[in-house]
Amino acid sequence: MTVSEFPTPSSLIPHRPPFLFVDQITALDPGKSASGLWHLTGDESFFAGHFVGRATLPGVLMCEAIAQVGAIAILSDEKFKNKLPLFGGIDSARFRRQVVPGDTLQMSMTLTKMSARAGKGSGVATVNGEVACECELFFVVVES
Repeated sequence: MTVSEFPTPSSLIPHRPPFLFVDQITALDPGKSASGLWHLTGDESFFAGHFVGRATLPGVLMCEAIAQVGAIAILSDEKFKNKLPLFGGIDSARFRRQVVPGDTLQMSMTLTKMSARAGKGSGVATVNGEVACECELFFVVVES
């Protein structure tokens, strides 16, 4: 499957602007893993105050973007139709690089454990091949 053949993020997850942080799906193995891109233009509202004079993507939003890629992996699996994965927790997170306006964040999530009601995943976000964020996330799956 080529990148142009992948579904749009908004066709799989319920997030919408201004809280949709995946512009494009770049890889998808339903129920197992997904990757995507977020192009940061500098027009995002959080850059105005984080930080004045040195706009930087908040680390927690990197974790959210990775979680959205994880939700794409989960919801692309037919057995999770009409379900909603919710953040259950961040087991660990490390921020290795600042992400600034003009950067493209490449996110990937591999689901390491999934049941009908919960799951865990390992995620990473990079910019130009440099790791910006690594995290271990916990999901709870509920009826949508």
